[in-house]
Amino acid sequence: MAESFGVRLQERIKALGPLCVGIDPSASMIEKWGRADTVDGLEFFSLAVLEAVIGTASVVKPQVSYFERFGSAGYRVLERVLEDARDADVMIVADVKRGDIGSTNEGYAEAWLADESPLCVDALTLNPYLGVESLAPFLRRAEESGRGAFVLSATSNIEGRQIQRARTDEDVSVESLILRSVSEFNERREGIGSLGAVLGATRERPEFDLAQLGGPYLVPGVGAQGANSDQVARLFDRCPIGTVLVNVGRAILDVGPERSALRDSARRWRDELSAALL
Repeated sequence: MAESFGVRLQERIKALGPLCVGIDPSASMIEKWGRADTVDGLEFFSLAVLEAVIGTASVVKPQVSYFERFGSAGYRVLERVLEDARDADVMIVADVKRGDIGSTNEGYAEAWLADESPLCVDALTLNPYLGVESLAPFLRRAEESGRGAFVLSATSNIEGRQIQRARTDEDVSVESLILRSVSEFNERREGIGSLGAVLGATRERPEFDLAQLGGPYLVPGVGAQGANSDQVARLFDRCPIGTVLVNVGRAILDVGPERSALRDSARRWRDELSAALL
């Protein structure tokens, strides 16, 4: 069986730092960079971000919706970004938030986790709200291939809190139930497992003991959304070293399009996060 995604990610974080850079080519961001919101602008933006963070970011996280809005042309750009990231030995988390049932999830899992797929990535984000058990096709393929997934548990957006804090019949919050399910899956593996959780830095500490997840965390909400490295360090203070991956998007992207400015901003965030978490 392949080495788990969690182990590979932990090694990468210890070597390079806990920074994940979001590749978020929204219309407003492309235009802020002085480019037209076209496929050409999409490609320029995405490849510039990737080029600037090679050797600094442990992971890049393309937000797939911004590519998908251009249809097949956008996916061709995404495929090039993924290929270039693989060639540069940058780990990739696709922010796709997939999550359906049964055979539908089999198709999504094949698209994003199969070796032969042009969309193949190291990990993807999953939506568990059709049931954590329904995500089994992703988890099975990830475990077999050494790839991984991050399950949404306590996200950084305010709109999600009413559902995520809701209580089950057993008086457990939904976010803690999801974290517990992730932990139970990871118990099957030695070391850091292939299944992680998304937990926003702007959230309060959940009831679940975060140190017991047995897998990595993907942490949004830092930078433009208001959280800082010290908040992240306090929230995950008892978690194993190298299991907290922090996404920074707009706070880095806003300084573009000059590669040197992007690179310097990414390095500042990497150093700040490394000092707090490693």
